Amino acid sequence: MNSAIETSEPGRKPPMRRRVIIAVVAVLVLFAIIAGIKTITIMGMIAQAKKNASPPQTVTVTVTRYSDWQPEVTAVASVRAVHGVNITTEVTGLVRSIDFRSGDDAKAGQLLVQLNADADVATQHSLEAAADLAATVYERDKEQYAAQAISQAQLDADAADLKNKRAAAASQAATVAKKSLRAPFAGRLGITTVMPGQYLNTGDKVVSLSSLDPVYVDFNLPQEQLALVHTGLTVRVTSDAFPKEPFSGKITAIDPAIDPTSRNFMAEATVDNPQHLLLPGMFARVAVLAGVVQHYLTLPQTAITYNPYGSTVFLTVKDAGGKQTAQQTFVTTGATRGDQVAILSGLKEGDNVVTSGQLKLKNGSPLDISTAAQPADAPNPTPQEH
Repeated sequence: MNSAIETSEPGRKPPMRRRVIIAVVAVLVLFAIIAGIKTITIMGMIAQAKKNASPPQTVTVTVTRYSDWQPEVTAVASVRAVHGVNITTEVTGLVRSIDFRSGDDAKAGQLLVQLNADADVATQHSLEAAADLAATVYERDKEQYAAQAISQAQLDADAADLKNKRAAAASQAATVAKKSLRAPFAGRLGITTVMPGQYLNTGDKVVSLSSLDPVYVDFNLPQEQLALVHTGLTVRVTSDAFPKEPFSGKITAIDPAIDPTSRNFMAEATVDNPQHLLLPGMFARVAVLAGVVQHYLTLPQTAITYNPYGSTVFLTVKDAGGKQTAQQTFVTTGATRGDQVAILSGLKEGDNVVTSGQLKLKNGSPLDISTAAQPADAPNPTPQEH
């Protein structure tokens, strides 16, 4: 009876097993609450990170392709006339007439300036008359010598006298001819300041004369390019004055001496100039087509980022979600041609390469590809002002 009374006493503690279960359940509930709070926090951070992610960067893209390159050696050049002289006087005299206008095209032998030669012509006629008389005397003396009327010495003296008088007449005729200034070859005349009635001294310039088709183009190249250049190579000449006019010619001479100061050598090309656009003294650019044609992958030079550790480009690739992203890769560059650069390694044909806007990119940057304005990619660009 006593044991039954003890088990039914109020306030008795519950068994140990029940208390353990309650404690475990409380711990699990606590862990669940903490896990839920952490999950909510992490999801919020992910949502905030997505909200703050960088927007797609707007770039332009080109596709790498192979093209044929003709190796070129370029230089600055100067145009020179094949025949160019300043016409001057050999004798003194007063200008009687000017038979040309400044800027005219002259023919070979055309009379340009006539000096006063009246006194010289009169002297020439006098000497020619004396020579004619000497010829008559000589013919008569030959007949007398045949008749044994005069000696051989007299006949020889008459022959010498005839030669002297003819020589004097020819000398005077040459002096008279010098009073007429003629064009030594066909070409274009310059601007003259000589006026009729002006007295000219020996050596005074009258006018310039230049032949304009063809013309010479002289240029200097460094000595290390001597092996690439030889006579017969084709050259392409451009001028700022006529940027859309093509001029072509061939190398006709190479100076055998190297300038010891600059270590450059001079080459001369003969260039056709049928429209007389290239003028002597004009500045020009020349490109010598040297070597065999090369086959290169090409890119616009704006696509290359040059760094101390190497040259890089950004490719466009698709991520797991199918969006365009940037991927940086190293390349080896070669020769340049205008706005283009040759790629020797690091890319293959058909790669999509970013050509502008790459300075704000990094690996994985989302891209917004634009076709509104592509960078220059011309092998032979012309100045923008033209």
